[in-house]
Amino acid sequence: MYTTIKNYCDKLATEFENIPAERKEILEKIADYIKKKNAERKPTNLISICTHNSRRSHFAQVWATVASSYYGIRNIYSFSGGVEVTAFNPNAIAALERVGFHIHAESSSENPIYDVQFDEQAFPVLCFSKLYSDVENPQKEFAAIMVCDSASQNCPFVPGADLRISLTFEDPKEFEGTPQQNEKYDERCKEIAAQMMYLFSKIKTN
Repeated sequence: MYTTIKNYCDKLATEFENIPAERKEILEKIADYIKKKNAERKPTNLISICTHNSRRSHFAQVWATVASSYYGIRNIYSFSGGVEVTAFNPNAIAALERVGFHIHAESSSENPIYDVQFDEQAFPVLCFSKLYSDVENPQKEFAAIMVCDSASQNCPFVPGADLRISLTFEDPKEFEGTPQQNEKYDERCKEIAAQMMYLFSKIKTN
């Protein structure tokens, strides 16, 4: 794992007391799902879902991958999707780059596939906007993690999901074009990172 990202994770791991108790309850339900899959010797598929699959869902996809690697939890496969197709937002990409991720686009299309690298020895996380039902995502036996209120309200049922759970975060999009833009993107990136770290710490320690 790149040193800057490792140091970032080390610090987050000392700050779990900042996560509200009600959030921890939700995260522990996801941890229980993963532990059950591990006990059955099955891979765990997680799909983070928000409306446009452009910001929060990509943060969650990336940080679930990083956190599972940090805690040595194997057979975790993290994906993302939306109910509309747009593109991985440049401000979200920039927030991850400020943490230390190496990110490059595989094409110059309107919706490019991005390689998000966090470790020289690991495969990159592939990020691009798509429907949650896209063929690139699991079609059954997965946990659907709803990371925005709109997607949570508009998708009361996610076909194929073993578990559907709301873990919503505020949208940094509201601050685009303002002096607070980078601060709010960094804040949301960190909040999601911390909660993914807490989630996988519960699997590691129980």
